[in-house]
Amino acid sequence: MAYRRIVLKLSGEALAGDQQLGIDPARLAAIAAEVVEVARAGVQVSLVLGGGNFFRGVKLQAERMDRVAADQMGMLATVINGIAMQDALESRGLDTRVMSALAMDQVAERFIRRRAIRHLEKGRCVIFVGGTGSPYFSTDTAAALRAMEIHADAILKGTKVDGVYDADPRQVPAAKRFPAISYQEFIQRNLRVMDMAAVALCQDNAMPVVVFSLLTPGNIVRASRGEPVGSCIGPQPQLGAAS
Repeated sequence: MAYRRIVLKLSGEALAGDQQLGIDPARLAAIAAEVVEVARAGVQVSLVLGGGNFFRGVKLQAERMDRVAADQMGMLATVINGIAMQDALESRGLDTRVMSALAMDQVAERFIRRRAIRHLEKGRCVIFVGGTGSPYFSTDTAAALRAMEIHADAILKGTKVDGVYDADPRQVPAAKRFPAISYQEFIQRNLRVMDMAAVALCQDNAMPVVVFSLLTPGNIVRASRGEPVGSCIGPQPQLGAAS
């Protein structure tokens, strides 16, 4: 494996599979099986889950809902996903802890940095939920923040697309994919596969990000091995090398 400790960022939409809402049991099981394989290979694995399969705060905010209330509902959606993922992982024998940025002691531990690191050192998978605990921040930013706090080697971001493109490949068939791109170029191009605040935080701390597709079976394992899947946002990329 290429990394000692990782933050695996999974979008809520990816957990929904072909459904529009909720959790696809088959997709959840497939992701859990790969996470277990990575953990048993010796990688200390933590996860940050989005909540878009249940609630998209920004979308409802645009429909005149209060942004703070919408974001708080989105944070709660990530807790639902975290509990589901914990069950899927523990049913496969992987000891797991859910740690929340929001106080909800009956379902999750409160996030404490040193405790999270200790769980990882003991071989437990840690699932971070509740975003950052504050509105106006995405779960991408939460993943970047947690990666810095636990001294992860990289963020692996699994999405519905297979990397970073110069345009949305679902809308622009001729869009070009970047095997690697610098933080600065990513921000200058205003690319949207990852939140700009998260990329800026990664740039400040030289944290590499690998963006890859969750739709291809085995990609979590391949990304953890350092195989060339998806795109790397990082400090030493092949600048502008679109494919």
